[in-house]
Amino acid sequence: MQKTFMVTYSDPMASLSGLFWILLFLYLIFAPQLKHQQLLAARRRAMRRIGMKRGSNVITMIHRQESIGFLGIPIYRFIDIDDSEKVLRAIRSTPKDKPIDLIIHTPGGLVLAATQIAKALHDHPAKTTVIVPHYAMSGGTLIALAADEILIDPHAVLGPVDPQLMNYPAPSILKVVEKKEPKDIDDKTLIMADIAEKAINQVRETVFNLLKDKMDEEKAREVAKILTEGRWTHDYPLTVEELRQLGLKVSTDVPEEVYELMELYPQPMMQRHPGVEFVPSPPKGEKPSFK
Repeated sequence: MQKTFMVTYSDPMASLSGLFWILLFLYLIFAPQLKHQQLLAARRRAMRRIGMKRGSNVITMIHRQESIGFLGIPIYRFIDIDDSEKVLRAIRSTPKDKPIDLIIHTPGGLVLAATQIAKALHDHPAKTTVIVPHYAMSGGTLIALAADEILIDPHAVLGPVDPQLMNYPAPSILKVVEKKEPKDIDDKTLIMADIAEKAINQVRETVFNLLKDKMDEEKAREVAKILTEGRWTHDYPLTVEELRQLGLKVSTDVPEEVYELMELYPQPMMQRHPGVEFVPSPPKGEKPSFK
């Protein structure tokens, strides 16, 4: 019986093409994660430098878009329970005689989480400093009020701390009830008004307790009322001058290293279409180069 043998030939170009697509697929999966890990390591080094210079334990709560995972899809952040658990753990692990520097960049978040962080920071025995390089609104402001000192960029801002219910400012809900006859108000609005009043009183009392050991009690109650009564819109920017007029202890001596740290928190959406670009000025005494 005659045996036949079939000889096959593989196409080397097809094999290379397949390998290329496999490598590309692996790159798309792992490159964003590797880049993120490199950023985390660089941030830790920067935090250690700040801590060594100031003799403090540096904690950060930076809420920008984080680009991680497959294709670097951005994740939006705000103050949540996960943040409060981590910050409280960091404060607990700090020796009682070691100062704390908390660097904040946030639009705000949950009142519960912000209140927990504020109380823990307030109760730390050594000096506490909140550093605001750009802005700390709403819950971020509540946390800043807990510190012994606030270091803020000359053009950075804090904001009011009036609570928000279902995307409505609590003071505005109360004003609706004040301007209408009870017979003209539906039950849902009346219930929201009752909750709004309680929420304002709770936040106001929290602010008072955070401030009463930094100024006299009458002034502390006045500031607590101003920040929670709905005098401004919730995103109103309170400048350094306005904060000082309120009697808050603020300084504009933000360490240069803090700005360098913020460079390690890039906005991923800006990587594709940069709207702002500039050429850094050369160090003092160094002639500009056009190479």
